Amino acid sequence: MKLHRLARKELLAALGFLAPSLAGFSVFYLIPFGQSVLISFQDRLGGNLTLSNYKELLLSSSFQKAASNTFWFTAISVPILVVVSLLLALLLNQRIFIRNWLRTAYVLPLVVPVASIVLVWQILFDWNGALNAVLQHFGLSRYDWMKSEWAGFVIVLVYVWKNIGYNVILFLAGLQNIPDQYYEIADLEGAGPARKLFGITLTYLTPTTFLVVLMSVLNSFKVFRETYLVAGAYPYDRIYMLQHYMNNMFLSLDIQKVSSAAVLMALCIMALVFVLFRTERIFRSYME
Repeated sequence: MKLHRLARKELLAALGFLAPSLAGFSVFYLIPFGQSVLISFQDRLGGNLTLSNYKELLLSSSFQKAASNTFWFTAISVPILVVVSLLLALLLNQRIFIRNWLRTAYVLPLVVPVASIVLVWQILFDWNGALNAVLQHFGLSRYDWMKSEWAGFVIVLVYVWKNIGYNVILFLAGLQNIPDQYYEIADLEGAGPARKLFGITLTYLTPTTFLVVLMSVLNSFKVFRETYLVAGAYPYDRIYMLQHYMNNMFLSLDIQKVSSAAVLMALCIMALVFVLFRTERIFRSYME
């Protein structure tokens, strides 16, 4: 009975501490999203429930283009970001020269304002930017980077540069949690670098890797700020994302389409998160 009372007191205390955060989350996220779900099933008069909003949305060529671009951007950029982050973390985990300086350099994009970052990329890839100036110096013709198929690669580069520092920190934390005894035993048994990498490092980095992949996927859906500031509300077709579509529908006050697109995107993200957690659970049970 005493333990039951103590557990209840601890639960009430925990809820008391969580109450401000839960209230803010409910007011600014949960309740508006619930309202968006309701609006997505209403007609334009706000009376009858219907699925016509989703039907119009799925048949819209602009939505199909935005969804396709977002899918391919996530499918290409996330693996690149994870692999590059892991390689840099493995490098920084060694005793190399200027290691501390490099760690600081990779974290800097996290604290630099987005507008400042975009200004740098505009200077690099603008028609009169630094990269075209270099090409012209070597006798090559200028290239309109943000209005060609190269625009997608530019946005991937910006995304990787912006998010690589956070992933490197996570991988470094995971690497430093691996006991040194495992590597010492592997050395005594004559294991080579490849065997230690795949048998010890990557195996014990599995939870960290799944976390990095999850955070990278979520961040890939937030690349709208950089794309919008670099190329505007109506960028080249290759970098027209779901966030562009929703922003343009909001400006035209088509609230039903905005709500329907937001619900579909949330469902896709939830499905990806579920698949990642399911895969991690299966992999962990297999390893055990």
